[in-house]
Amino acid sequence: MARKKKKHFKIIKLFLKIIIIIALIVAYSYFIEPKLMTNHEYKITNENITNNFRGFKIIHISDIHYGRVFDQKQMQKLVDSVNEQKADIVVLTGDLIDKDTKMTIKLSEEISKYLNKIDATAGKYAISGNHDLKFDEWENIIKNGGFINLNNTYDTIYKGGYNNMLIAGASTFKDKESINDKLKKTTEYINSFEKDGPIYKILLMHEPDYIDDLTDNKFDLILAGHSHAGQIKTPLGPIILPNGAKKYHKNHYKLDNSDLYISNGLGVSNYNFRIFNIPSYNIYRITNK
Repeated sequence: MARKKKKHFKIIKLFLKIIIIIALIVAYSYFIEPKLMTNHEYKITNENITNNFRGFKIIHISDIHYGRVFDQKQMQKLVDSVNEQKADIVVLTGDLIDKDTKMTIKLSEEISKYLNKIDATAGKYAISGNHDLKFDEWENIIKNGGFINLNNTYDTIYKGGYNNMLIAGASTFKDKESINDKLKKTTEYINSFEKDGPIYKILLMHEPDYIDDLTDNKFDLILAGHSHAGQIKTPLGPIILPNGAKKYHKNHYKLDNSDLYISNGLGVSNYNFRIFNIPSYNIYRITNK
C-alpha cells in the first residue's frame, strides 16, 4: 500500500512540474519574448556591385503591428537600435499598423514621429501590408515619417557615382491585383535599357509566396515579411503560417538569380504570443567580394 501511495505521489509531482513548466513558457511567451528585440545580419555578394556601392547597408523592418504589443517604448527601442547601424537605406515591408488598432489623429502623429526619427543616408521606403489596408491614414503616416511610398512603383538610388540601384515595391496582394500588374511600371522601366541600366535591382513585397506568379523576375534581391516565421516555433518548425507565406517563410531562399529574404517581424498578430522566435529586423551588407 505504501509503495502504491509513493507511486501516486510521484505521478502527481511529475504532473505538477509539467503544469509549472507549461505555465512558465506561456508567461514568457506573453510577457517577455514579444518585448525583446534582436537583429540578423547577412552579407550578400554580387559581381555587378560597383566599388562605390560596396558595403551598401540595408535595414529591413517589417510587421510592427503597432497598437497591439508594439508601443511607444518599443518604437523608441527600434529607432535607437536602427540608428546605431548607420544604414544607407531603411525599408519597411508592410503591416506597420495592426488591424485591431483604433486609429486617431494623435496615434497617427505618434507613429509618424517615431518613423521620422529613423535615419538613413540614401532614403527610407515602405510598402503596405494586408493589415495596413484598413487605414486610410497609412499613406500620410508614411509620408510624414519621411518614408517614400513605394507601392507599385520604383525609385533609383545613387551613391557617389553615375550608376544606380533600382528599388521597387508591390503593395499587399490583399487587393487581389496580380504581381505582374503591380510591377508593370517597374518592368517597363527595366526593359527600356539595352545596357547601362541599374546595376542591382531590389523588390519589396509583403506576402512572399506571390513571387512565384511573377512572369519575368529581373530582381537580384527580394525582401518580404508577413510570415512572422510562424510567430510560434517548435523544433519541428512553425505551428501556424498565414496565407501568402506558407511556401516561403524561412530566412533565406535562392530563387534562380534572386535572393529572397524574409523578416521574422517585430510585432505580433492575432494572438499576443511569441515562442522561440524573438522579434527582429534584418541587416544586409551588399558587396562585390
